[in-house]
Amino acid sequence: MATGDVTSSAKAKYLQIADDLAAQIRSGALVPGAPVPSEAELMSRYGVASGTVRKAVSELRAAQLIETHHGRGSFVRSRPPVQRKSSDRFRRSHRKAGKAAYLAEAEQSGGVPSVNVLYVGPVEAPADIAERLNIKAGTKVLARKRRYFRDGVPTEEATSYLPWSVVKDIPEMFAENPGGGGIYARIEDHGHMLTEFVETVSARLATKAESSALALSPGAPVIHLIRSAFSDTGQVVEVCDTIMAADQFVLDYRFPAGD
Repeated sequence: MATGDVTSSAKAKYLQIADDLAAQIRSGALVPGAPVPSEAELMSRYGVASGTVRKAVSELRAAQLIETHHGRGSFVRSRPPVQRKSSDRFRRSHRKAGKAAYLAEAEQSGGVPSVNVLYVGPVEAPADIAERLNIKAGTKVLARKRRYFRDGVPTEEATSYLPWSVVKDIPEMFAENPGGGGIYARIEDHGHMLTEFVETVSARLATKAESSALALSPGAPVIHLIRSAFSDTGQVVEVCDTIMAADQFVLDYRFPAGD
């Protein structure tokens, strides 16, 4: 048999294994949270080498059907349904109703939202953030870092950077809970009316730290979203740097068709 035939046969075998397991997951034979059969079990069942089994498992991981935890093995994914992020989440009516953007959008898509505040305090502005805030790199800003959950599962991690001149006289901004409507409500309460949000979106593979923070399998994709909030004077009053589990969000935008 030619070398190419051997390679083709091996590929067909691991794809067959992946297809078989995927069918079991989709039919419910392997339920969410259930362990995937061990490498030894799959080697015995299909009569293949360990390398073939590992490639099959990699296919399932890439398809976001399973997640692998070091030292524990692979499990059928049990993450919550997809949540849409749209421009609607920034409506002033949500803030007036006491709902921060994350709570407003999570409620619309179902599920129970929660947030873990990781850090609130002064930091030196990183160069890329400083450029967006139109200040010098290293200038003191307020950082608010949070991890968001839906039905107890981490879905995104965000850090807001706010100019010290804007927040220094707003005591609520230094508290873990800034009050109803979130930080945007407090910013507007103190005279900085928000008029525009600009978001830059990219996709990439998660870093090791991001995979750990969001309970992702190694090499899982994430969405990197950076948002600038502008006030009615044209000042950028916040830059929010967010990492989201890519399989958990659809970015849904509406904008006018101008001239």
